Formats: sequence, C-alpha cells, structure tokens
Amino acid sequence: MTSSLLKDGFNRVHTYLRISVTDRCNLRCAYCMPAEGIVYREKKELLTFEEIERVAAIMVRHGVTKIRLTGGEPMVRRGIEDLAKGLSRLKGLKTLAMTTNGTLLSDKAETLKKSGIKALNISLDTLRKERFLEVTRRDQFDQVWNGIQSALKQNFDELKLNVVIMAGFNDDEIPDFVDFAFQNRINVRFIEFMPFKDNEWKIDKVVTYKEMTERIETQYKLTALSADPSAVGKDFVLSDKSGNRGSGTVSFITSMSDSFCSTCNRLRLTADGSVKSCLFYPAEINLRDRMRDGATDIEIEEMIGYSLSLKPEAHAPAEELSQSDNRTMIEIGG
Repeated sequence: MTSSLLKDGFNRVHTYLRISVTDRCNLRCAYCMPAEGIVYREKKELLTFEEIERVAAIMVRHGVTKIRLTGGEPMVRRGIEDLAKGLSRLKGLKTLAMTTNGTLLSDKAETLKKSGIKALNISLDTLRKERFLEVTRRDQFDQVWNGIQSALKQNFDELKLNVVIMAGFNDDEIPDFVDFAFQNRINVRFIEFMPFKDNEWKIDKVVTYKEMTERIETQYKLTALSADPSAVGKDFVLSDKSGNRGSGTVSFITSMSDSFCSTCNRLRLTADGSVKSCLFYPAEINLRDRMRDGATDIEIEEMIGYSLSLKPEAHAPAEELSQSDNRTMIEIGG
C-alpha cells in the first residue's frame, strides 16, 4: 500500500522509481549526449550499490512497486547483476526492469534474467548500419542486433524496443520497425523527440503521434489496448490487411504532442544520488551526502517527500524546455 510520502501536491501517487547507476555510456547518441561530451562523475561521487539498495528499500516500503535500472548504459557498471539480485529481493517490488543500448546484451541477456530482471527495454533508433553510426557515433550496430536476438530468446516478461523518431533522419523507417513488431514478440515504442540540454532539438524535428499513426495505418490496422492510467505509452495491437494479428505490438510516447503529466507516477534517482521528481524540471534533492553523513531513514524520507512537494503540475512548453538549464539526458538517466 502506498503511503502519503509518495503523493505529491496534485494527488499523484508515485509507484515507479527509475535508478541511474552510471552516467557513462559506450555510445554517443546525438539526442542524449552533447557532441563535446560531458564531464563524467568520479567513482566516489556515484552512489554505491549499498546506497542504491537503501534508497530503493525506503521507496518500496512506501509503495514503489516497479524499479527500472538505467544509465548511461547500466551494463558498463561492473557488478550490475549483483545489484539486480539485491533489488529483486525487496519485499513488495513487483517488477525490476532495465533500459539498455544493447551493445553488451548478447552475452548478458540470460544472466540478467536470472538476476531478477523481468522487463527489458532496448534503445535502437535505426535498422540501418550507416545511420546507426551517424546517430550513435559508434560502429556497433551488429552488437546491438545480436543483443536483441539474445533477448528475444530469453522470453522476458516484457521486451520493448525504444525508437526516438526524428523528422528527416529516421521517420522513413517507421514502416520497417512496425514490420519488425509484427513479426516478433516485442513492443516497439515510438518516442517523440524531446528537448534536452545541447541535443539540437527543434520543433520541426518532432514527428507527432498522430502523424506516425497515420503512416502506419496505410499498412496495418491499429487496435488500442487498455492500459494502466499511469502508463506513458499508448499501446496498440497490429493486424495486417488480411486480419492476421501480429506477434508484437506498437506504442507511442507522446511527451510533446499529448502530455501525460497528469497521471505521472515516476521518480528518478540519478547516479550521483539526486532525487528528481520530474524529468524536465531542473530542481533536485541530493541524498548522497546526507546518507554519508549518517542520515536516518526518517531523514531520507523527509528529503524524498520534499522533492515530491516541488513537483510541478506539468512540464513547460517544448520550446521553453529546450532553453532550460536542466541536465543532459545522459546525466539524468533515461
């Protein structure tokens, strides 16, 4: 049962915690990391696994039922499987998930599942090797593709492919990704391009949910699935022109064209120990130093509650967000 600690000023109850375990990544995706890179945190600045488990345990005690490990790339942090095992044992936690770029997944998919990861999201914005190199600045498409195939074989409870759609770059691949979803037991999630610090966002690069569905419906029938009110994705079953149902599904993350702020149930813990109550809101409350100074669980709870008290009712308009002094996506955690 969720306590009042995780309820904000607009009566939104927070049951989902996203934990970034590192700000490091082995790719350099243009929409996530500035071209000049970032100054990585030193190891001593990052939360230890014990500190992460402590914060997670407090959150679960107060009603968090889902935790997602993110980065950077979470698998570049040594021992991530041990952290997963520890978190998966938290009483009351229903789902432990991870978001990965897939580059290290081929050899670790089985281990991750055995460590307690039930849901896996893989980020891939193009099915073409040359474009992959352009957007990630790394020639590792084959590694990611092999990782996806390994994940498909493991039969995770949920397997999703995250695709950020950018006009003039990969929007012509929407049909190819839908075909992939039709043929495989996977959920392909099309994500509207969102503004973050130094990621070269422009309004004319955004392909909206409506535009995407109109393109898809020239080939497939989309049938809406019922979803949890706090779900960020609009989910659809695929059927071809003959009425055959696809193996997978497609979803749309409509942050720009149809905000879901009113039902947001997410909190974020950055790799260096800050609680962020909103992805787009710069305000943070850092727990790391207080924990290292001997703060009690009650004091940590008070800080978490204060962070939630600052959460805005909704994020600012996209053009304003693009100019805000927020952290880069890779520093926040996906």
